[in-house]
Amino acid sequence: IFPQDEKNQVLTTYIWYRQHWTDEFLKWDPARFDNLTQISLPVESIWVPDILINEFVDVGKSPHVPYVYVSHHGEVQNLKPIQVMTACSLDIYSFPFDVQNCSLTFTSWLHHIRDINLSLWRQPELVKFDRSVFMNQGEWELLYVLSRFQEFSVKSSDSYAEMKFYVVIRRRPLFYTVSLLLPSIFLMVMDIVGFYLPPHSGERVSFKITLLLGYSVFLIIVSDTLPATAVGTPLIGIYFVVCMALLVISLTETILIVRLVHKQDLQPHVPEWVKHLLLERATILLCVRDRKKFSQSRTQSLDISRQVENNDSTAKLTPYGCEDPRECGAVGGTRSTLAFAGRTEGLAALQEVLRETTAIRQLLEKREEFRDVAREWLQVGYVLDVLLFRVYLAAVLAYSITLGTLWSVWRDA
Repeated sequence: IFPQDEKNQVLTTYIWYRQHWTDEFLKWDPARFDNLTQISLPVESIWVPDILINEFVDVGKSPHVPYVYVSHHGEVQNLKPIQVMTACSLDIYSFPFDVQNCSLTFTSWLHHIRDINLSLWRQPELVKFDRSVFMNQGEWELLYVLSRFQEFSVKSSDSYAEMKFYVVIRRRPLFYTVSLLLPSIFLMVMDIVGFYLPPHSGERVSFKITLLLGYSVFLIIVSDTLPATAVGTPLIGIYFVVCMALLVISLTETILIVRLVHKQDLQPHVPEWVKHLLLERATILLCVRDRKKFSQSRTQSLDISRQVENNDSTAKLTPYGCEDPRECGAVGGTRSTLAFAGRTEGLAALQEVLRETTAIRQLLEKREEFRDVAREWLQVGYVLDVLLFRVYLAAVLAYSITLGTLWSVWRDA
């Protein structure tokens, strides 16, 4: 079993430790002792080699075995299970698809190689792929164990013998894929789908803010799961940070579009260069299907403006509907002569009604002008929204391709 502590870079290993050596002072003739060929002795009663692990960092909870077996040839067998907590430099760049290589170096702390020499009880090929006592129910999967014997010396002193084991283990990524990667991918997909909400409604802003808040809570939850080391940053951590940045950019774009298509009463008409770039050039570039509708709406705006001018020219008519003041004067004089006695008050009331009608017409014209401005900015907002959405989608695709390339390079390496 190989549980690991990524934050402290500690490997905890449970080992079936089998140690064999020959002690020439523990030999006897079985014929003299009722054919007794093997006995058990307390560990404290005989000499035991001081074989330690160089990577040792802490005392494990190993069960105490008080006896060793001694045969009549002087061969001593020290069989016991031990728990070892050793330092292991973890490469967490590809977490949770990482493969770790941790070493266990067995050597004598006091005796030189002329006193104690080390060797494997079995062949290295048999040790490499032996999984007979390995338990696969944990987070890690044992790939193989490499062994190597070497000598080393300290400051030109006598050499020491050491036996080094390289334990290569691989993490099972299913749990982290389901709990970390898939929720993040789902949130990013929902962010892209959120662009199909109408930009003139306020639902898109609240939807994007909810997604950003949910992703923030998600990062807080998974922060304890990610390994935190000073050696490097895992690729999945960079992935989460970039996804958060993309969500912020998406929310900023949504706020810009919503601000553009709302409160047009306080905005002037759309500049001609903006109309030329967005409503003509951009619609062709983006292959927007409704670009004819945009041009038709601009034509309707021009027709409405011409109609307003005609109404203004009509408004210049006198209360009697004639353009020539002399004709109006003649008609007015004749009618005044005919109805001078009874219609003085009616004429004043008619002029008051005419003034109110003119004020209502001016109000409607002003409202229609505001609607034209709102319609123009809404068209600009729609085209700009499509443009920014495609730029955002291209950035997400480029980011996905870059992430896949980095992953492929790591796998090949």
